[in-house]
Amino acid sequence: MTGGSYKADLGPDEVWKRLQDGAGSVLVDVRSRAEWVFVGAPDLSSIGKQVVFAAWKDFPAMQVDPDFAASLGAELAGRGVDRDAELFFLCRSGGRSAAAAAAMTAAGHPNCFNIAGGFEGNRDENGQRGKTEGWKVAGLPWRQPK
Repeated sequence: MTGGSYKADLGPDEVWKRLQDGAGSVLVDVRSRAEWVFVGAPDLSSIGKQVVFAAWKDFPAMQVDPDFAASLGAELAGRGVDRDAELFFLCRSGGRSAAAAAAMTAAGHPNCFNIAGGFEGNRDENGQRGKTEGWKVAGLPWRQPK
């Protein structure tokens, strides 16, 4: 499935493969600080990479950071990330990350992808996340902060 204002939506397994194979590829987790701390975060240490944490909206206000693209662009440049690098955006279920991918595409990063299903995915029939789709359900590495 193609996202209109960013490169495409990709499943977690495809993203993991591209992160492993692409030396300059980057995973950007756009969830809030509270989510990183209390829900967990992807762990890329086994492939020698680090997640870039950049909240699209932060708790408790949950309003879009108006400086998101500029701040993330500066962070990526500071890490030596090429503007043409593949950037994979992750949130809880895929909504905020799609918006962030679109914003970074508009800011001049042409290879932005949304991770379909996000970290925990949508709710199942019992109203619970993390049961049907997403990074965790795919069995990809993640950690719970200490």
